[in-house]
Amino acid sequence: MTRTISAAEFKATCLDLLDRVAETGLNVVITKRGRPVARVVPMVNKPRLLVGAMKDEIEIRGDIISPLLLRWNALGGGKRK
Repeated sequence: MTRTISAAEFKATCLDLLDRVAETGLNVVITKRGRPVARVVPMVNKPRLLVGAMKDEIEIRGDIISPLLLRWNALGGGKRK
């Protein structure tokens, strides 16, 4: 969800607006003379560990364990056999 406000309104309500962005995830576009000049978005906390960082972000489709029936050259010869 995005809200658009003028620079004057942002200046007057900056601290309250920052709290609202942090609490709700609201994106705010700031305009000056009707033209967008900045965007305020919530911070996304990145996980500390790599293991589990993509949990619930990707979906595995099919069998990723069984070997493929293709031969390939790991040194990059470029030819399939």
